[in-house]
Amino acid sequence: MLEAAFGSLAAERVLLFLHRYDHAYGRQIAAAFGMPVSEVQKQLRKLEGGGLLVSEMVGRTRVYRWNPRSVFVAPLRRLLQVVLEHLPPEQRTPYEGTRRRPRRPGKAG
Repeated sequence: MLEAAFGSLAAERVLLFLHRYDHAYGRQIAAAFGMPVSEVQKQLRKLEGGGLLVSEMVGRTRVYRWNPRSVFVAPLRRLLQVVLEHLPPEQRTPYEGTRRRPRRPGKAG
């Protein structure tokens, strides 16, 4: 939808995924869309370099989240919400509720 505005489909997907889940890591986003991890990581680094995202190491995983100090985050997230609300049903799957962490060991089901 906004591929032209964000520069690439990968950037659009990364931003929409982060909008939906607030934080994520590269492999998680890549798996949701069947994209190469390197392509997602490139976008994440670019967005962090531009000040929209911040990252931190959690164990051996770099987790990205929105930069609370950026004045552009709130307006961008409003735009992303409109995009999510108007996505065709066949494109909504990666943004629908999914399990964010593994089940507790030994838990049934």
